Amino acid sequence: MVPDTKLPTVGTTVFTVMSHLAAQHDAINLGQGFPDFDVPTRLIDELERAMRQGRNQYPPMTGVALLRQAIAEKSTRCHGVKVDPETEVTVTSGATEALFDAIHAVVHAGEEVIVLDPAYDCYEPAIDLTGARAVHVPLDPQTFAVDWGRVQAAITTRTRAVIVNSPHNPSGAMMSADDMAALTDILRGTDIFLISDEVYEHIVYDGRSHESVLRHPELAQRAFVVSSFGKTFHCTGWKLGYAIAPPALTIEFRKVHQYNTFTSFGPAQHAFAAMLRDEPEHYLQLGAFYQGKRDAFGQRLATTRLKPLPVAGGYFQLVDYSDVSDLADMDFVRWLTVEKGVAAIPLSPFYRIPPQGQRLVRLCFAKNPATLDAAIARLQQL
Repeated sequence: MVPDTKLPTVGTTVFTVMSHLAAQHDAINLGQGFPDFDVPTRLIDELERAMRQGRNQYPPMTGVALLRQAIAEKSTRCHGVKVDPETEVTVTSGATEALFDAIHAVVHAGEEVIVLDPAYDCYEPAIDLTGARAVHVPLDPQTFAVDWGRVQAAITTRTRAVIVNSPHNPSGAMMSADDMAALTDILRGTDIFLISDEVYEHIVYDGRSHESVLRHPELAQRAFVVSSFGKTFHCTGWKLGYAIAPPALTIEFRKVHQYNTFTSFGPAQHAFAAMLRDEPEHYLQLGAFYQGKRDAFGQRLATTRLKPLPVAGGYFQLVDYSDVSDLADMDFVRWLTVEKGVAAIPLSPFYRIPPQGQRLVRLCFAKNPATLDAAIARLQQL
């Protein structure tokens, strides 16, 4: 039997495709966004301790109480806001689950959700599965700044939610306090919800401050704020994240969560609780840790024919390859992987309609120096 697909435009994600191609051709994988260095030793020790202490059965559906309390304390430390760990914090199986739950908590069939292109590829399928429609508003193709006038113009009586992402994947651009003020003005007086993807919140550079939606009361009262432990603690395979939302939104969020994954990996929740409680310097110093990698990688890229774009946050570097090839980006990354041994991610899958003539690909610099040096040696041959 052949089902009538609910996702007719969806195939295998570009991240899976490129990682598979990299493995096939023994290429250096700078495509999929995962670190190739170890997680903190303390985190491993705490995970083992939790397992040996018998923390191996179902944790609470909402998340281990110690972890939810630690998340609330981190929110106060980082953003100056008080969050109720009982009614406003939910632990999830990664940020992807949290985003899915948030969308399905409030979006109904026939409604619209505004996404900003280029947008992370899990947003639209989750919207489609509700029976709603994603409305794509393009960011500036050079700076990836938001044109709030275009966002305002895209709002209709059917608009149910807006999704924002800062630091932005794939570009690394960040929203400012002025952006948050503009968004506040647009949403004031509406019944539109906000979903804020903040998984790279601690990976910011050059003295910038992450402008969380939590810092803005008018936005926070209508928002789901989504974060990721995998990005912060170098353990993307553990798939743990969380969402912070006001009590009424959290009630609806948990209704979806409890029938989606019900709960999430218990021993790791205890490990993260210990890390947040005892070693806050890890996430407080994460920007400086990655800034060294960003700067070194950018300097080395200057010895190639690829042109790096500015990176304000996150651990991805966009490069312009127009001096190397006129191929479309998907064809270029396949050629780069097969013929030159370096895997990258094209930007076109992040768009509904890619900008005409854009020649950009994404490289991940969350890697050991030896990995990046080997990749640069190959890129210097372009």
